[in-house]
Amino acid sequence: MNWSIHEFIWLDWVVLFLGVILIGWAVMRAIAKEKRREGNETSGGYFLGKGEPWWVIGAAIFAANIGSEHLVGLAGAGAKTGFGMAHWEMQGWCILLLGWLFVPIYQHAKVFTMPEFLSRRYTRNTSSWLSIITLVSYILTKVSVTAFTGGIFLESLMGLNFWVGAIGLIIITGIVTVIGGMKGVMTMSKIQTPILIIGAFLVLFLSLAVLGGGNIAHGWQNMIAAASTLDNGYGTNHLVHMDSNDPLFSQFPGIGVIIGSAIIGFWYFCTDQHIVQRVLGQGDHESDEAVMRRARRGTIAAGYLKCLPVFMFLIPGMVAMALAKNHVDGFTMSNPDEAFGLLVKFVLPAGIKGLVTTGFICALVTSLSAFFNSCATLYTVDFYKPHHKEASEKRLVWVGRIATVTVVIIGMCMIPLMAGKGLYEYLQDVQSILAPAIVAVFAMGVFTKKITPKAGEVGIITGFLIGMVRFITQIAPVKDALDATSLHNGLGWFWDSNWLIFEICLLILTIIVMIAVSFFTKQASEEQLKGITYLTQSKEERQETRRSWNKWDVIASLGVVALIVVFYVLFW
Repeated sequence: MNWSIHEFIWLDWVVLFLGVILIGWAVMRAIAKEKRREGNETSGGYFLGKGEPWWVIGAAIFAANIGSEHLVGLAGAGAKTGFGMAHWEMQGWCILLLGWLFVPIYQHAKVFTMPEFLSRRYTRNTSSWLSIITLVSYILTKVSVTAFTGGIFLESLMGLNFWVGAIGLIIITGIVTVIGGMKGVMTMSKIQTPILIIGAFLVLFLSLAVLGGGNIAHGWQNMIAAASTLDNGYGTNHLVHMDSNDPLFSQFPGIGVIIGSAIIGFWYFCTDQHIVQRVLGQGDHESDEAVMRRARRGTIAAGYLKCLPVFMFLIPGMVAMALAKNHVDGFTMSNPDEAFGLLVKFVLPAGIKGLVTTGFICALVTSLSAFFNSCATLYTVDFYKPHHKEASEKRLVWVGRIATVTVVIIGMCMIPLMAGKGLYEYLQDVQSILAPAIVAVFAMGVFTKKITPKAGEVGIITGFLIGMVRFITQIAPVKDALDATSLHNGLGWFWDSNWLIFEICLLILTIIVMIAVSFFTKQASEEQLKGITYLTQSKEERQETRRSWNKWDVIASLGVVALIVVFYVLFW
């Protein structure tokens, strides 16, 4: 047998089949064990999980973040724009904000969901708007994009028909989510995280070795050299594009890219349901202090893991670009989005391809399942439960399952609409219009008590509607029609401005609107604000938070920050 064959052969299929069977058995065993321990399924266990150890929380945050947009989109971005997209991956510090600043607030507020928190801090309408925005964004971007790019990955690696891969991925994920809930997601996270990390680094090192003629260091030098010749000579081997003549300046405008990516990172890791959901589970008879300690350490672990995708996916994309550019060993690449799948097929030996692919498919299922579960949680807790207060725990779980099936069906219907679009850029555009309003209401709501309930409601509605108008103007036929009118002379900046600059301006505008409205509307009572802002935490709650961390937690957190700083210094 030719072990170095550049194809997915029968041995890889056997390994993949056995791997899927073993992982399925492990998930079902964990679910059965949980049911025996609990006696009956509970909504808390189904939607949040029960008191997982800190390392599982860290792995779950990391796994929920890694989807097919990384395996396909991030590697493809590496091939096209080099280190430009690394800003969105060097955001372990945002996960630290979740553990150090937001977990104590969420835990003391005893909330299940982010809309539930906004309902406590502002108004019921504010939470309803967040639920609607989140559900729409998950269905129109996360679910459809993940499935679409998953289909591309499986096609480039295994030769599967695109539609078989995309629809099969959604169906398998739907089954896992409906049966397993959060326990199934957590169990898969434990299994797939080490396989994913080891497999991705195998791809990185072996592909660098091929590029360097057997020497990894030479491979790195050749990759950097190839990247430095791209982008009309400005290079893609660095993070920040400051020169306005640089072709990538329009996409990554100088320092603006750091601020803009930070806004999205804050929204995603500190306020987005499918990430925060990983830290809200509480074990039986567990104190708030213990929950906060475990959750914080989980976010610290996730902070370290979050530094890895640049090396796991983006840099392999850059290596694939260099291999194709230098025509090494006949490696060819017609589409940058095929970079990672082609590398897996090209550099990994037979059998190992199947094992690593098992981890990658697990990652796709885990990430997509996280979105499905979050959609079910949002619908059940924020829409169904308030109108059916008498509903039993069993009924709530089944409502969640029905909601998951609904999302699966809608997600499948949305896949054709994604065809032909620049998926990674599309995803960024949508995030840039969603993030500012949500960041504004959470940041202002947590760190000050001066913002009134009505101001939060007006802020999230205003920011979202302005963002949606911008999104509509980005649709090609609409943009072309607007450009042909006299409106372009006065309002063209609204749809022509860089998406990151627009995002920063929208955040500032939303904050200004909230401050202005607060001058003319009624302040929240001390009772309503009790325990849900930093200024209204009780002495006992502050003491409890302080007891939940020690010097080693601080040192470990500083380590995450240090790694990010070093990366920026090396590749600025």
